[in-house]
This record gives sequence, structure tokens and C-alpha cells, in this order.
Amino acid sequence: MPSSISKLRNEYTLNGLDAVDVLPDPVAQFKEWFDAALSAAVPEPNAMHVSTVSKDGRPDGRIVLLKDVSDAGFVFYTNYESRKGRELTEHPFATLTFFYPELERQIRIEGRVEKVGPSESDDYFHSRPRGSQIGAWVSNQSTVIENREVLENRQRELIAQFDGQPIPRPPHWGGFRVVPDMIEFWQGRPSRLHDRIRYRKEADNWLIERLSP
Repeated sequence: MPSSISKLRNEYTLNGLDAVDVLPDPVAQFKEWFDAALSAAVPEPNAMHVSTVSKDGRPDGRIVLLKDVSDAGFVFYTNYESRKGRELTEHPFATLTFFYPELERQIRIEGRVEKVGPSESDDYFHSRPRGSQIGAWVSNQSTVIENREVLENRQRELIAQFDGQPIPRPPHWGGFRVVPDMIEFWQGRPSRLHDRIRYRKEADNWLIERLSP
């Protein structure tokens, strides 16, 4: 590790953010920032860090892809028997984090987690490329395997098994929806005096607050 790592820093100067400038609905505000990331050609703007906690309190995190957003919440898909799937089932709360360095922006979303309905998972599964559908059957996600050949052999078996027919969604694979009760928008500013606007759910209303950086 280079000794100069402590000197790495970037001065944020692109934009500011004030509570009077944001939309009253945080999901609408998210979509506005997401569209800005698309327009700025941010690589994979739907990539997000999903943080979970195990039943014994051990935190975990990984990058997954957002696949739907609506007033109901933020949806992604995974193997329900994977580590994150088990943790979200045992402790149904999560944090999502989006980082757009090109725009000097970050979005954090906290909330409870629920499984999406089977028909919604079916619709998304059948919209995926056929190779991805096969992959959902191939991988016992998060389990130890001897080598890559285990995956490749299983893939060949399943390609032959499903040849010429639709591939059903595996019963262990589907969507989770994060239903937000907190969404924070972070805009980088000079001298580390960043702008932070938080939406916090109170009953059926969203309270908008400015946080100290």
C-alpha cells in the first residue's frame, strides 16, 4: 500500500443542495438524481451497495443491481438461500447506498425488507437473457465449491435439460423490496462541508431535514 494513501483527497465543487430545492417526495427526488446519473453516463447507475445484518449481529455488504423503483420501494433480485437472502429473511431490514462520483453525489436508503410477489419475480426472471436464467439454476450462491468446473458442468447439464423449452424460475430465486423509511441525499461540497438532506418517514408523511456533514 503506498505511503501517500493518507494524502488522497478530492475537492468537491460541482453543485450544492438545499432543502428548499428538493422535491417533497424522496422517491421522486431519487428518480431525478438517477436520471441525472444516466444523462452523465455514469457506469451502471443502478449498482448499489446492500448492507445486511446477520442474526448474531455481524454486518455484511455487497454490490447488487437495482431493478425497479416505485412508491412501493426499491427492488433487487437474488438467491433466497444465499448469505444475503438468509440474512434478509432472518433480519428484514437493509440499507442501500448509491455513489455517483462523476456527480459528487451519494444516496442512502434505509427500510424494512419484504419479498416481492411470485408473479412479479416470474415476470422479471423471464425478461432476463436465457444464459442468466440458466445461471440462477446453476449457482447455489454463497456455498463452497471445489472448482469452476463444478459450475460449468452443471451449466451444460441444464442447457441440455431445458433445450427447446421455457426455463422456469427456480423456487429459491426472487426479488426483495426495500420499503424506505429514511432516504438521504448527499452532495459533495468544498472543505468537506458537504450538503446532506434527509427524508425521514413520520406516520404517512416525509419530514425533510438538513444534517451536519
